Amino acid sequence: MEHIKTFWRRRGLLWELVKKGIKLKYRRSYLGILWSFLEPLLTTVVLTIVFGTLLGRGGRDFPVYILCGRLLYSFFSTSTKAASKSIRQNSSMIKKVYVPKYLYPLSSILYNYIITGISLLTLVPLSIYCHVYPTVYMPLVIVPFILLFMLTYGASMILSTVTVFFRDMEYLWDVLLMIIMYTSAIFYYPEKLMNSGFFWILKYNPLYCIIMNFRYAMFGQPLDMQYVLIAAAYGIGLSVIGTYAFYKKQDEFILAI
Repeated sequence: MEHIKTFWRRRGLLWELVKKGIKLKYRRSYLGILWSFLEPLLTTVVLTIVFGTLLGRGGRDFPVYILCGRLLYSFFSTSTKAASKSIRQNSSMIKKVYVPKYLYPLSSILYNYIITGISLLTLVPLSIYCHVYPTVYMPLVIVPFILLFMLTYGASMILSTVTVFFRDMEYLWDVLLMIIMYTSAIFYYPEKLMNSGFFWILKYNPLYCIIMNFRYAMFGQPLDMQYVLIAAAYGIGLSVIGTYAFYKKQDEFILAI
């Protein structure tokens, strides 16, 4: 309860850190927040041309399929990388004044979560263009979107702890993110791997489970409950481990930064 009260008292500082993150992201950018709409759309156009047109692997709704995966993976990738560097980047403030250290990685996740939520609005005009219309299942996108936050939070807390003492983790994580991207079926249909011996890699990738359930809801299908359980298990497990590890090691940060 004491930790909860401390968090509530520091909510104003957390919000200031979130606003700071958003401002820094678009600093010296003429278009500013508009890039939250333009960047995913432009990326989707490129990926659709390469994988949908040139390789002939997509139908009319293929751009929506790509954009769903692209936005969710981008949030996970950007947030975890920002959180892993958050303690070191705020070392000067940590050395001068006491602030609960978990606010730094948490603010990195939250401001990217807000930006991703804004970017999801690009799905509206693209869905209309691709003839993907709302169904009773579409509101269920909130379920994988919440699970995505849990998964990202857990991974970020672990990374932010490890990176303080082992800075090479930043570079290793870039390599791991590439592997995660290719095993999340962002720009290809996973059905082609179902009869191979490698489909289990996708099935037990929590980010893949989240992305596919988001797509199911967008395309008017019920959520796959097995994927929900897998993603929830990873999200809760990583969150507990990450929070515990961060709490146990946070007093040693000052010696390593």
